[in-house]
Amino acid sequence: MSPILISPNSSAAAPLGRRQRRRAETRERIFRAALGLFAEHGFTATTVEQITEAADVGKGTFFNYFRNKEDVLGALAEVQLDKYAHAIQAAESGALSPRQALRELWLRLPEEPGRSQALVRSLMVVFLTSQAVREKMSRGLEQGRGMLARLFTRAQERGEARRDRRPLELALSFQQKLLGTVLVWTINPPVPLKPLLEASFEDFWPGAGNTDARGRKERH
Repeated sequence: MSPILISPNSSAAAPLGRRQRRRAETRERIFRAALGLFAEHGFTATTVEQITEAADVGKGTFFNYFRNKEDVLGALAEVQLDKYAHAIQAAESGALSPRQALRELWLRLPEEPGRSQALVRSLMVVFLTSQAVREKMSRGLEQGRGMLARLFTRAQERGEARRDRRPLELALSFQQKLLGTVLVWTINPPVPLKPLLEASFEDFWPGAGNTDARGRKERH
């Protein structure tokens, strides 16, 4: 799977020109290098110099894209929001059913932080100690819930999701269950995350899916 370019509003923007694409690719290279170092050394111990060296860019180039290390984490929210947008597009175009799009999103959202347990723990420390980062991520989660609500609305229209709960409530439940799965993974002995995510989605869906529809299918 090709990486998502973390250019502003990339999911809704027109195709990037060559110069814009190069800038987006440089920004993403810095972002990916930073995440790798955060996973290896922790956020606090990682320096801007280490990030620029790993990304093979100058220090001035780093500051063309990010104000500081904390600002790099704001790019993570952009990546996540693009994933929500792609899931909506897949469901609304008919490429995936709403349930399939939700499951795909469930597996894709933790891809970056889920690279290592140490990275998630490091990010949690930053979220708890930096109000600026916490506010950025909180806004990202709120925007994501709104996009999830669109997916759950479509799932309800298709008869795939229960209709006795508001889409926004289902969206919040989705985020809570997914975040809980990742957090529990970080405090246990190292194991691959993906099988845990697959199992946790199957645990989540009976509470969100349309039980009447399942019952009709079983009776037939």
